[in-house]
Amino acid sequence: MMEKWLERYLNKYQPDERRTKLGIFSGKIGLFSNLILFIIKLSAGLISGSVSIMGDAINSLADFATSILTLFGFHMAAKPADKKHPYGHERSEYITGLVVSLGIMFVGFQFLLNSIQRIFDPTSLNTTPLVYGLLIISVLVKLGQGFFYKQVAQKIHSNAIDAAAQDSFNDIYTTLVVLGASVVEMTFGWRIDGYAGILIALYILYNGIQIIRESIDDLLGKGPTEQEIAQIIHFLDHYTSIVGYHDLLLHHYGPNKTFATIHIEIDDSWNLTEAHRVIDAIEKDFKAHLGVDLVCHLDPIAIKSTEQTSVYQQVKRILQSYQLNLKFHDFRVEEKNGVATIQFDIVVPDNIEKTNDELLSAIRKDVTENIGAFEVEIEFDRIYLLK
Repeated sequence: MMEKWLERYLNKYQPDERRTKLGIFSGKIGLFSNLILFIIKLSAGLISGSVSIMGDAINSLADFATSILTLFGFHMAAKPADKKHPYGHERSEYITGLVVSLGIMFVGFQFLLNSIQRIFDPTSLNTTPLVYGLLIISVLVKLGQGFFYKQVAQKIHSNAIDAAAQDSFNDIYTTLVVLGASVVEMTFGWRIDGYAGILIALYILYNGIQIIRESIDDLLGKGPTEQEIAQIIHFLDHYTSIVGYHDLLLHHYGPNKTFATIHIEIDDSWNLTEAHRVIDAIEKDFKAHLGVDLVCHLDPIAIKSTEQTSVYQQVKRILQSYQLNLKFHDFRVEEKNGVATIQFDIVVPDNIEKTNDELLSAIRKDVTENIGAFEVEIEFDRIYLLK
């Protein structure tokens, strides 16, 4: 039912507006629901005198502030690119997340101190049916909020809202811990409110640290997921006219702003017009189907040269003999100042401890002994995504 409603809501807007509109609407829903939750939990905390319930209320207040920043982040992210920000403003969402996480850390630390004080100075709780009723209502509200966020995150592929969904479900567990502490005191007389408060405070601090890490990773520019790389490989494999591809780099400037570069290997007998037609089609397909602004670099490969093919096979055997899982590309044999020169790039796995100079020295020695008097020029790749 919710999914159908979201479809109808999105259909009211143009495709390029839908993500922003739904993100802002989600922020408004979070703003309202978290304010209601704060009032409910604050009332329950004041009635019962429970520090853990008060901490849960403060957590909802932090979620309320998060919703405000989410609204601001989506408003900023929707701004078009300008001269000062040619890649747009979508990273505003990441800055928003960092600010929110710092606030969460402050709240968590203060609540931890209050809970420790409650352990050394315990007081009896005034738990009533009204308190339990308020906490159960808050659990139901959070449950609805979490499912709503989850549906929205799937629709617009928003990591920020997906994190809000997970936070909603985690808050349910927090409230259940508070309920449990109240029931234990009422049943056995054990004053564990302060200990429950410490658990909640540590949980708040943990969430704050996680959001800080994710926000910093996004701002620094984290790499793509394995799923994204697999999707790109699957897409490129459909172009049977190209010889191969390598040296993929991806740059994220926001959830919907991805730029990439890649080297495309083609038959060196193609003319420039034919080569341009193929890579232009690849770039347009990437934009249309993957939402990635791709720039292709052409690498001509002499696949029809008997001499180069022979040297290629011998170099391949030399590299395989090292048993280091070395892969190579951009292979060519050229005359440079009257000297036959073998040129290629080697992709070095992350676990290889040998330096580039050590590998180069060994390869040159083996080429001279097994192939002949060739100069060897090698570029070592250690940062690219496609190995």
